[in-house]
This record gives sequence, C-alpha cells and structure tokens, in this order.
Amino acid sequence: MSTDTSGGVNGGGVNGGGPGAMAEVQGAYRRLRDEIGKVIVGQDEVVEQVLTAIFCRGHAIVVGVPGLAKTLLISTIAKSLSLEFSRVQFTPDLMPSDITGTEVIQEDKSTGHRELRFVKGPIFANVILADEINRTPPKTQAALLEAMQERQVTVGGVQHPLPSPFFVLATQNPIEQEGTYPLPEAQLDRFMFQISISYPSSSEELEIMRRSADRGSAKSGQAMSAQEIARVQEVVRKVPVAEHVMRYALRLVRATRVKEPMEGGLPRPRLVNDYVSWGAGPRASEYLILAAKAKALLSGSPNVMPEHVRAVAKPVLRHRLLTNFNAEADQITTDAIIDGLVAETPVEAAAGQEKDLLDAVMNAPAR
Repeated sequence: MSTDTSGGVNGGGVNGGGPGAMAEVQGAYRRLRDEIGKVIVGQDEVVEQVLTAIFCRGHAIVVGVPGLAKTLLISTIAKSLSLEFSRVQFTPDLMPSDITGTEVIQEDKSTGHRELRFVKGPIFANVILADEINRTPPKTQAALLEAMQERQVTVGGVQHPLPSPFFVLATQNPIEQEGTYPLPEAQLDRFMFQISISYPSSSEELEIMRRSADRGSAKSGQAMSAQEIARVQEVVRKVPVAEHVMRYALRLVRATRVKEPMEGGLPRPRLVNDYVSWGAGPRASEYLILAAKAKALLSGSPNVMPEHVRAVAKPVLRHRLLTNFNAEADQITTDAIIDGLVAETPVEAAAGQEKDLLDAVMNAPAR
C-alpha cells in the first residue's frame, strides 16, 4: 500500500476498505492535526469535531465568544485541506444575491447583442465560512438552505451546481443579542454539528501570547486534497454498526420527543421530561450514527461502540433540542439535558422494541 507525494490517502488503500484503509485515514487525520496545530493552539476537541463533520460530508456551526480564533480555525482547516476557501461576513444589509450570485446584462460590442450572464457569488467554493451568521436577516440566511441541502443554487430558474466537496462552516457569538437574528430551526437542523468553543487553558493562552509576539512565522501546509477527502468520506460510511448500537442511538433521539410516548415501557429521562418542549427529528438519528462511525474510525476501532455514540451526542443534539421556560428559569443548558439523557438511557434494547423503527433509519436515504 502506498501514499502519494502529498502524504495523503492513496486511492487503493481507502477504496479497498479493511484495516489498511483505517490506518491510511488515521494517518491522514494525524497529518491534518499536525498542520492545524502549527497555527491553532489547543482546542483539540473542537478541531476533531470540525474534521469529523467534514469527513461525514456535513456542515457545522461553531459557537463561542469573540477572540477564540473561530475564523482563524476554519480558514486554517481549509488551507490544510487544499480546498478553495471563501469567507462571507454576515451583516444586516447582506442580500441573498451577495452570497449566491446574480445575473447581469452583458453586451457583445461587435454585434450589439445583449444577454444575461450569471456571475457566481462567494458560495461557489469548497469551504464557506459564514462568519457571524446570526447577524443577517432570515431572508439572507435562507439563501444558504438550498446550498446546504441540495448543494446547488437556483437563480433565474436555472440550477447551478456547487463544487465538490462543499461545506458550510458557520460562526456565531452566543452573548451578543443586539442586531442579531436567531437562525430558524429548519436551518439549524441542516448543520450536522453545533460545536462549542471555550476559553483556552492558562498554558495554552501563554503559548498564544508567545506566538503573537512572532506573528507570521507559523503557517499550515496542505495535508489532503479534495479527492482524498472524498475517499475518506467513503470509508466512513463503510464502517460497520451493530444492531444494538443502532437501537441505542435511536432510543437517545426518540427519548427527546416529549410529544411522543416512550417505546418498550422505558421511563423518559427526567431532565428531558422537565425541560424540553420539542425534541430532535430523524436527521439527528442519521447524523448520530454517521458521526459515531467517523469517531470509531479515527479512534482506531473497527466497529462502532455505544461510547462512540455518546461521544458525539452533544454536538449532534444540542442545537436540535428546544427548551422550555423552566429550563431558562432554572438555568439548565441543553448540554446538561443531554448528559442526563445519556446517563438514563440504557444501551441494551428493551423487550418489545419495534424493529420497523430501526429498519426505517437504516433504509432512510442519505442526506
């Protein structure tokens, strides 16, 4: 088995599957982490979650206060992946055409003939940084919906396919409320992960201070190409999942739906029952298993285990749970609710669990 000159994943190893493909993917992942670490200090879990979303062909939204290098993180990842990168700074006056592109009248000076020509917007790139996505009105936010779901944009009745691979990585400030527009639930559901980024540790912040004194000396190199990313995505989807793990992920998601009865006579987790007004939809079930596959692959496990599902439960579910007034009054966060959900949901299937629910998830079309 060989690797190409860029150090990426070789087609024979990945497409062949098996332990060899797993080793190749892990090697590519380590090279990515090394290149990103040349610029980004710490934030190992955040980097892993962003790369996991990319390996699953999903979009992610990174939430954190200003100054935590959210924009630098995403741009560094794009450079390490040798992908075309485009940054869109969302503002209250941003229009949908500013993102998708617009049609202009072009005149042929020799003949005088005029025709409409489509001028592509910044969304025609591999990695889109939607910076401060909640600072633009819903009309412009909705311009991303078709691109995120269908990977195309429609202008003037004509469909324009987006380049492949295509990822939307958005940032959001959780504390600034003036001049912001909360994202619609339908748009939030299109994001595979909501990733929370926190303050660095004291040692990490000291290293940031040292690097800032010598700004410009550290740059990331290219570790993977677009073709290699596509092959990694193929390997992720081939990771096997046992039926009891599928059922466990299914129970986690369905337990959040307080409007529906619990299956198998299981009690609903207390925090969910007390503080959730609306639960996660079927897309959460799909993403939970897909993300668990990537987590297992990157951790060196040949199979998906319940602990891999638990490891990705927060980024998959935290933006899909709608809390009620009691949660706000008691200052209960969605992360705390998910902790309770995981703690109180058994791994083994309960007697009488409906098999058609599992079949529905397994046979659902890929999103």
